Amino acid sequence: MPHEVLLELKDVRRSYNSGASAVEVLHGINLTVRRGEMVAIIGPSGSGKSTLMNIIGCLDNPSSGSYRVMGQDTLNMQPDELAALRRDFFGFIFQRYHLLGHLCARENVQVPAVYAGVRKSKRDGRAKELLGSLGLAERVEYRPAQLSGGQQQRVSIARALMNGGQIILADEPTGALDTKSGQDVMRTLQELNAQGHTIIIVTHDPRIAACAHRVISIEDGTIKSDTISADVPDPLARAESETAGAGVLAERPVINNQWARSWSSHLDRFKEAFVMAYRAMLSNRMRTMLTMLGIIIGIMAVVSVVALARGASEQIISNIAAMGTNTITVYPGARMGDVRSGRVRSLTARDLVALQGQPFADSVSASVQTSSLIRRGANESNATVQGVSLDLFRVYGLLIKSGRIFSQGELEQMAQVCVIDDNTAKLFFPTEDPIGKTMIVGKVGLRIIGVLAPSDSFIIRGEQPTIFMPYTAVMTRLLNQNYLSSIVLRIKDGFSTPVAESSIKRILIRRHGREDFFLQSSDTIMKSIEEATMTFTLMISAIAVISLVVGGIGVMNIMLVSVTERTREIGIRMAVGARQSDILSQFLIEAVMVCMLGGLLGVLCSYLIGQLIMHFVPTIVLSYSLDSIIAAVLTSSAIGIAFGFMPARSASRLNPIEALSRE
Repeated sequence: MPHEVLLELKDVRRSYNSGASAVEVLHGINLTVRRGEMVAIIGPSGSGKSTLMNIIGCLDNPSSGSYRVMGQDTLNMQPDELAALRRDFFGFIFQRYHLLGHLCARENVQVPAVYAGVRKSKRDGRAKELLGSLGLAERVEYRPAQLSGGQQQRVSIARALMNGGQIILADEPTGALDTKSGQDVMRTLQELNAQGHTIIIVTHDPRIAACAHRVISIEDGTIKSDTISADVPDPLARAESETAGAGVLAERPVINNQWARSWSSHLDRFKEAFVMAYRAMLSNRMRTMLTMLGIIIGIMAVVSVVALARGASEQIISNIAAMGTNTITVYPGARMGDVRSGRVRSLTARDLVALQGQPFADSVSASVQTSSLIRRGANESNATVQGVSLDLFRVYGLLIKSGRIFSQGELEQMAQVCVIDDNTAKLFFPTEDPIGKTMIVGKVGLRIIGVLAPSDSFIIRGEQPTIFMPYTAVMTRLLNQNYLSSIVLRIKDGFSTPVAESSIKRILIRRHGREDFFLQSSDTIMKSIEEATMTFTLMISAIAVISLVVGGIGVMNIMLVSVTERTREIGIRMAVGARQSDILSQFLIEAVMVCMLGGLLGVLCSYLIGQLIMHFVPTIVLSYSLDSIIAAVLTSSAIGIAFGFMPARSASRLNPIEALSRE
């Protein structure tokens, strides 16, 4: 077992493109490393030792040749398979420590275990145990900036051991340390080697190389010598003697690269990515806010437009409902706006009687409308005069505040009586009761028998006085005509409006001999209003979507900048075993968080601005719906995914070596 071959390189070459030509850095390297060895690779700068170390650690791939880890050829491995080797088999110790500055020592040590899917309680315990064994028990919650160089390197060693670290790769482990700290690190590496870890050190310092039993000298990309140091005990021989004597090695815990996985491993990786994204946003608050600005404006515009259209639609529908829950009006002519409709005089009182007896009719009223000057004493005003049947007040839901409506007898006798609206009462009778009083309409004197309660019905037009008379009196005493302007029906509850319309058409065509009329129902009006509102909403929303797209492009640009700024962090995570999917999810989550938060802020701003508008301009009503808010937030999330994917994908495909070398 101690003589087991872990690593085997055969004729390994590595070339890099330099302009139009390729420069070969490693020239046919042949090397074997056995379990439990402590090997030092020494050479001057530019000799290729770091390139060789990167290939051994699966951070880089050879251009040609064969490299086997535990007998498995790495040449055709996928990126995630190489990441698994780095995560579960190798442990890296870098010259510059490569710790994540926003994480404490314990969290830095845990990173490889997070990507390995280890339970949080287990990785917490192991991280504290490793740091304690390296003399950092009191520093587990310190961040790298609060630690000395030697302490940071010991944190790096603990991270290398987190998932077992069968092979520890140390790249100039003492290069950035003072003499004493460097000696402490080398002593720690020798102790780890004595515990059974295979140690490979890359250095240019002969004093560091002298600590290893096996020293490999490399110059100009080729191995010049591979010697054994007689001054350093052979770890393989020591391991054999300990095994033969059933000594210490048998009692040591077995170094195993396969930890027990938990069902929550994917959740832990997601949590880690979420925390990383959150911390990145907090560390760049101003940039995050500017990134969200386009999303906030776009979502605010969309939600506000939808709320405005919804409010206007609800107001109009409410007004329509006030005139009758389900009404159909019959007009002369071919259609609304027909210039010949004034000359079509086919609607008569007999048509009214014919429709009154139908099973679908709840109430039916004639309508003859005109404008006239009304006077009482010195006061006068233009007014709308409505000639109606008794049922009109039920059709439109008009209520009597005082007095009564006219009777059937008064209707038949063309009585000179009227019911006035609240506007007329306030204008002509501000301090007295109008019931029983007389006023002049045109040249006809009318006795007031009732006053209507205030109403928002469209039949009462704003503040203009409106007077209701028997339609027979209007036709004979004011207009001298024998035809009706229109007939309005209120449909009984439970009857279908289209069926009622079809029946009305059939009855009137049979009576008139032709279709010289048209129908307009409250359903038709509401559908027209809804269609117009939808068109308006879509048009304005299309404009708002442009701002969302602009905001999305801003998110993409900022995320690309973020990837560039955090390239070194990405390299560190890849070196300790992060998969491409881990890096992709981290940056994608950040983009989605920025857009989702922007969406929520956009909804909040829309609501606050809407409340201010409705407070200062009561005639404007904004109606917010949960559906539109959910749609807005989902849209902002979709923008985060769509525009954040490219930067996230770019981050996940970075070369670990290039990423680690970026400052």
